[in-house]
Amino acid sequence: MLFNKITIKKYLFLFILSLPLFYFFYDDNDLFEITKNLEIFHSVYKNIHESYIEKPKSGELIKTAIDAMLNSLDPYTNFIGEDDIEDYRFQTTGLYAGIGGALEKINDKLYITEVYDNSPALENGLVPGSEILSVNDKDISKLSVAEVTNLIKGEAGTSVKIKFIPFRSNTPVEKNITRREIKSQNNVYFTILKNNTGYIRLQSFTERCAEEVKKAVIELKKQNIRSLVLDLRDNPGGLLMEAIQLVNIFIPKDVEVVFTRGRTSNWYKSYRTMENPLDTNIPLAVIINENSASASEIVAGALQDLDRAVIVGSRSYGKGLVQNTIDLPYNTKLKITIAKYYTPSGRCIQALDYSQKDKSGRVLKVPDSLITAFKTKNGRIVYDGAGITPDIKTKSENLSAILLDLNQQNFFFQYAYHYALKRNTIPPPKEFSLTEQDVQEFLDLLKEKKYIYHSDQENLLKEFKFSAENDSIYQEIKKEYEELFNGLGKIQEKLLLKNTPVIKEFLEINIINFYYYSKGKEEYLVHKDNEIKQCIQILNDEKKVKEILTKIESPQKPFNSQKKF
Repeated sequence: MLFNKITIKKYLFLFILSLPLFYFFYDDNDLFEITKNLEIFHSVYKNIHESYIEKPKSGELIKTAIDAMLNSLDPYTNFIGEDDIEDYRFQTTGLYAGIGGALEKINDKLYITEVYDNSPALENGLVPGSEILSVNDKDISKLSVAEVTNLIKGEAGTSVKIKFIPFRSNTPVEKNITRREIKSQNNVYFTILKNNTGYIRLQSFTERCAEEVKKAVIELKKQNIRSLVLDLRDNPGGLLMEAIQLVNIFIPKDVEVVFTRGRTSNWYKSYRTMENPLDTNIPLAVIINENSASASEIVAGALQDLDRAVIVGSRSYGKGLVQNTIDLPYNTKLKITIAKYYTPSGRCIQALDYSQKDKSGRVLKVPDSLITAFKTKNGRIVYDGAGITPDIKTKSENLSAILLDLNQQNFFFQYAYHYALKRNTIPPPKEFSLTEQDVQEFLDLLKEKKYIYHSDQENLLKEFKFSAENDSIYQEIKKEYEELFNGLGKIQEKLLLKNTPVIKEFLEINIINFYYYSKGKEEYLVHKDNEIKQCIQILNDEKKVKEILTKIESPQKPFNSQKKF
């Protein structure tokens, strides 16, 4: 236990010696509080190691303490331990070393459910529907999906031995597959749609994604597109500089895209476009939704403030906080919130105020009374404090809970598996369509598998019964309770019937995955999407685009004194 008594004291002593470096940031009271609390922490930690009934695990104790401390700040300030470095690398680069496939456990068997184009998995016959039997001679039947995934991942250039039963085969094969750097599948997907409209979907802002988007625009322009849709729905953000470079594709050189303000002057920074643009004139629409966050909001907010694009969809998430990653000892990192970002008009779109919490610890939204108005370059009114509000609002259709349940239990995949077993080919994705008879076969499969949907309401009733069963009042309402409970049980058939059109689409997507893999699914979804269709309609009307980007309305809130335009 020498480490506990000596090493901790050493680090505490070194930290206290370094405190004069902080004089620029803290007054005497702050320094006293820091020193006092570090001494208390050291004393607690030391006494746990010396006296606790069971020998504690040092690493786990410290990790728990660090996580609890950071959780009290905001969800984006995180400690990244040595074991989490690979996941962090994947989030920032979109790269990992592996074979390029996704796994799911279905009926206690492990199947490949998705493969990436040009991946080692696909090249070695590991297609959707292939059953994994072992990895490096290790039986995986009792391992979780995450554990098997970790076995398959490794350093690029090394090999992994996988025993599997190929789809449409009964004979196991064993292959040594060389791991490669795998790029997050289809981070940038692009195609041409109706009326020569280009379409680009960006999944996340990882390294070099702006360059990939630029290449996509160049390819689409070679095919004479007349307008462009940039889809940032469900894009959680990522690297700030990638967002700035993406905006630069459509905005002239030396224009401010975003600026940041932090607690210290070091983070009072302005970020401007650095290069000549690719195209400043092509009619442009950006689609966002409630899951578009951070870098996605920088792009949408900048293009809206500069009146360069029509923003379509639903209000974005509202993450206006900037994180910086600091290297720590022993290959660990600290990702810490250091500033807020502001769009060119001067607005911050942060929706939650993490410094303000109610008595239950719930974070409060920026109050309506503090929301203020700003102007875009053309004088249009926009607001801060609640994400990016689209110029054209669309209503997102929330998936029924029964559909999510069917998907989670892999019923769509199971039907697609048996469908693909019987057919070697199907029409191209945008032409493929199931018949009513096919959909009915799926519904019959659910009956055969004795599928039962337990709704949230049903579960709440069960909880009520459990807590009230011994109460006299329950006996008085028992009959009404049972009638209500039985009524909920009968609702399954009605829900399935009501959601038949969406069930059909889910089945088609899963079947297409067996033949055309991920890109096939993208192609199918793009041609079905109502918000994309609305963008095409808007961009095809030059007068409408101009009207949207120049429309002046009276503000509903007072103007902010810091507005830029």
